[in-house]
Amino acid sequence: MATAEMTWDIANIREMSLLEMVWVRFTRHRLALIGLGVLAILIVLVALAPWIAPYDPNYIDRTVPKEYVAGFAPPSAQHLLGTDELNRDTLSRLLHAGRISLLVGFLATALTMSIGITIGALAGFYGGWVDQILMRLADLVLSLPSLPLLLIMSAMLHQYKIEGLPPDAVQVITMLVVLVFLGWVESARLMRGSILSLRGQDFVEAGRALGASNSRLILRHLIPNALPPQIVSATLAVGNFIVLESALSFLGVGINPPTASWGNMLTNFSTYMLQSPRMAVYPGLCIFLTVLSINFVGDGLRDALDPRMKV
Repeated sequence: MATAEMTWDIANIREMSLLEMVWVRFTRHRLALIGLGVLAILIVLVALAPWIAPYDPNYIDRTVPKEYVAGFAPPSAQHLLGTDELNRDTLSRLLHAGRISLLVGFLATALTMSIGITIGALAGFYGGWVDQILMRLADLVLSLPSLPLLLIMSAMLHQYKIEGLPPDAVQVITMLVVLVFLGWVESARLMRGSILSLRGQDFVEAGRALGASNSRLILRHLIPNALPPQIVSATLAVGNFIVLESALSFLGVGINPPTASWGNMLTNFSTYMLQSPRMAVYPGLCIFLTVLSINFVGDGLRDALDPRMKV
C-alpha cells in the first residue's frame, strides 16, 4: 500500500515553473521580504498621496498658535509631523515629495535599462565594427566625471522651458535626461557580456538552422536569457537614481521648490537644523528606508535567480 501511495505521489508531482522557483527562493530571504513589504507600503502611500495627504503640499496653515507663527509647529492632531518653516504640513509634503523621487528613480531605471539592453545586445550579437563603435561610446561616457557633469547639465537644462508643460514636469524631464545620459553604460556592458556568452550556444545555432532572423534571435531568445542579471542591476539602479536625485536637489540643480522632493526638503531643513533638527530626519529617513528596501530586494533577487541555488 505504501508503495502504491508513493507511486501516486510521484506521478502527481508537477514540475515547478521558473517563476515559481524564483519566488520560492526569494521567500527564503527574510530581509528581501521585509524590504519588499516596506517598499510596497511606501509606493502605495505616495501613489495615494492626493487622497490620503491631510493638506495640499503647498498649503500654508495660518491658524497655528502664535508662538509658532514663524514656522516649525510641533507634531499635533492637525499636523502629525509638524510644519516646516512656512507652516506647510510636513506629512503632506513628504507624501507628495515621494511621488517625485520614486517617479524619477523608477522612470530613470526603465529608460536606462531599455537603452543599455538595446545597445549591449547589438554590440554583443553583431560584434566587429558595431561592437567597437558602441563600446567606445560607452567608454567615452564612462570616462566623464559623473558628478561635475551632472551638475553642469542640470544647470544648463534648467534654463529651458517647454511650452504647455508646468515647471515641475519640465524639472522631472530634465532630471531624467541627465540621469539617463550617464546611467545606461553599466546596463549596456552587462548585457553585452551576457550576449557574448550566449550567442555561441546550441539553441542559437538551432534557431539559425530553422531560419530565424537576427532580430528574432535577439528579441525572442538572447535577451530573455540574459535578463536575470539585468533585473538585479535594475533594483540597485532604482536606489542609486533616488540618491542621485536627492543629491542634485540638495545642491539646488534638481527639483526646485515649491515642488517638493525628498532631496530639496532635506536641503530646506538643513538650513534650519538649529531651529528644528527633527525636520531633517523625515526626508532623510524616507530616502534611507527606500534605498535600503530596494537593496534588500536586489539581494533577494540575486539569490533567487542564481541557477546554483536549490529550490
